[in-house]
Amino acid sequence: MHDHDHSAHSHAGHAHVHRAHGHDSHEHGHAHAPRGERRLLWALALTTSMLVVEAVGGWISGSLALLADAAHMLVDASALLFAWLGALFARRPADARRSFGYARLEVLVGYTNALTQVFLVGWIMFEAVARFLAPAPILSGTMLAVAIAGLVVNLIVLRVLGGHDHDDVNTAGARLHVLGDLLGSVGAVAAALLIRFFGWLWADPLISVIVALLILNSAIRLLRRCAHILLEGVPEGAEVERVAATVVAQAVGVREVHHVHVWQLSGGQRIATLHARLEESVAPDSAIVAIQQVLRARFGIAHATVQVEGLACRQVECGGAGRP
Repeated sequence: MHDHDHSAHSHAGHAHVHRAHGHDSHEHGHAHAPRGERRLLWALALTTSMLVVEAVGGWISGSLALLADAAHMLVDASALLFAWLGALFARRPADARRSFGYARLEVLVGYTNALTQVFLVGWIMFEAVARFLAPAPILSGTMLAVAIAGLVVNLIVLRVLGGHDHDDVNTAGARLHVLGDLLGSVGAVAAALLIRFFGWLWADPLISVIVALLILNSAIRLLRRCAHILLEGVPEGAEVERVAATVVAQAVGVREVHHVHVWQLSGGQRIATLHARLEESVAPDSAIVAIQQVLRARFGIAHATVQVEGLACRQVECGGAGRP
C-alpha cells in the first residue's frame, strides 16, 4: 500500500512539471509556424509555374532531361503542398482521438515524399535506357533556354525556403525535392551545351541518369530517417543504456534506472518513459524534477514520464524479473 501511494504521488508531481514546460514549447512553435508556411506557399507557386514551362519546353525540344525535371517538379509541387499542409496540421492541438496532436504528420509527409522520389528515379532510368538505344533529335537552343530558366527559379525557391533544422523532416523533404530540381536543371544546362556544340545526343540521357542517382542517394537517407521515427526508433545520441547511465550518474538520489524507452513524436520532439529506483531518503517529486532536467539538458527530451520506486518494492514489481 505504501509503494502504491508513493508511485501515485510521483506521477502527480510529474504532471505539474510537464505542463509548465510544454506550454513554452507550444508557444514557441506558434511563433515560427506562419513564416514557414508562407515560405512553402511561395515555393509552391514558383515551382508550379516552372514545371509547366519545363514540360512544354521538354516536349518541344525532345529533351529527356527537361521532361524528367518537369516530372520531378510536378512531384515537387505536390510535395510542397503536402509539406504546407503538414506544417499547418502539425500546429493543431491534441484532441480526444490524437492525444499527441498532429505533429507526426510531418514525418509521414517526409516519408511519402522520399518514397515518391525513389519511384521517380526508376522512371527516369527506364526512359534513359530507351534514349541510349534509340537517340532522338533534340532542339538544343530551346532546351538550353528552358534549362537556364529552371535553374534560376530553383535557386529562388531554395532561397525562399531558407535553412531548416536537421530534425525537421517535413521541410527537409520539401528542400530535398527542390534540390533535386536544381540538380536536374544543372544537368539539363550541361546536356544542352554538349548537344549544341558537340552534337552528343547521348549526353541528354546520361545527365538524366547521373542526376537520378544523386536524387536517389538523398531520398534513401530521408526515407531511412523517417522510417526510423515511424518505427519508434531510438533517436541518435539517446541510446537506452546511455540515458540510464547518465540519469543514475547525474540525478541526485537515483539508485537505478530501468524500463527505459526513448522515441520521437516528430523530427524535433523526443519522448521518454522510464522507471527509477530511489534512495529511501529522497522525495519523489524532487527526484522527478532532477531526472527531467537531466533528460532535457543532455538528450533534448522535453516530454518524460517517470515512474519512481522505493527500495522496499519487490523485484517483480520493480521490473527486474518476470517483466519483458
